[in-house]
Amino acid sequence: MKTIGLIGGMSWESSALYYQIINRGIQEKLGGVHSAKSLLFSVDFNEIAILQKEEKWDKLGELIVEAAQKLEKAGADFIVLCTNTMHKLSDEIEKNVSIPFLHIVDTAAAEIVNSNIKKIGLLGTSFTMEQGFFKDRLLNKHQIETIIPNEKQRAAIHQIIYGELVKGIISNDSRNIF
Repeated sequence: MKTIGLIGGMSWESSALYYQIINRGIQEKLGGVHSAKSLLFSVDFNEIAILQKEEKWDKLGELIVEAAQKLEKAGADFIVLCTNTMHKLSDEIEKNVSIPFLHIVDTAAAEIVNSNIKKIGLLGTSFTMEQGFFKDRLLNKHQIETIIPNEKQRAAIHQIIYGELVKGIISNDSRNIF
């Protein structure tokens, strides 16, 4: 079994879901009490969120590459980034480690194509919905068209993610907005 290197903490709430889903999948596939071999490098999301808001993507790139390199050095066989937004820096990770990086868009696209779907809706932070790093990869690499909510809806979704979901809060009002 290969060792998964997880870059998490953005937020730890979503990282916990990744960990849970990965281990449930391993247990379903292998049975018994199997679990994934994994290493987790968890960042302080407060630092990440501030740098995102300030649009200091170069500094964010340095931090995320450092995390990936530490996982590689610790023995990870490949890297998974437990967040959508930081995939904006996936090229930086791929350039600076010698192990494979499993890109969430490619993994999601495989399931989308498998389901014979040609157009999808994309929900996420404003960075993920508005910038091209997700939509362009889906279209250019996988021929999947992406639609996003209107500006007011995107702002509400972004606020819910940073104000509630990263803290483990899931209110019915916010669920209705989504």
